[in-house]
Amino acid sequence: MRNPFPGTVSYGPPMPLTSALGDIAHVIQLAIAPVFLLTAVGTLLNVLVNRLGRSVDRRRRLVSELPKMDAQLASSAQGELAFVTRRVRLIYPAILLAVVAALLICLLIAIAFIDALVVADLSQLVAVLFVLAMVALIGSLALFLREIYLGVNTVACPIR
Repeated sequence: MRNPFPGTVSYGPPMPLTSALGDIAHVIQLAIAPVFLLTAVGTLLNVLVNRLGRSVDRRRRLVSELPKMDAQLASSAQGELAFVTRRVRLIYPAILLAVVAALLICLLIAIAFIDALVVADLSQLVAVLFVLAMVALIGSLALFLREIYLGVNTVACPIR
């Protein structure tokens, strides 16, 4: 066999990979995109948890100051508390949906590897898991967007 690369040493034909090893290498290549998606979902979860923490801290601050306020300031604080409560009620399901999306992505990756090792064709299951993960992620992002809208439009009480 003639060396296709002049100036290099050829040691003969390349060693063939076993079928299973080649399949695993291919699955690793295909799993990179879901892993990046998993990283993005993790980042979204971090943002959601931070927003939840800030909302809870704000609620605690307003509740602790409420007995010391005059009637007008207390009315403003009650209005903000209502908004904060609505925001928290949006963040919880957003977190839940993001976690579900992450779990589905992890399951998708695991089943893709199992598919490379067993005789059964699990490609449709992988596709269904991916679609479900996307639906959960879309739901989480929609709730996140609504929570941001409420956060921006909250009438803030002057208590800091």
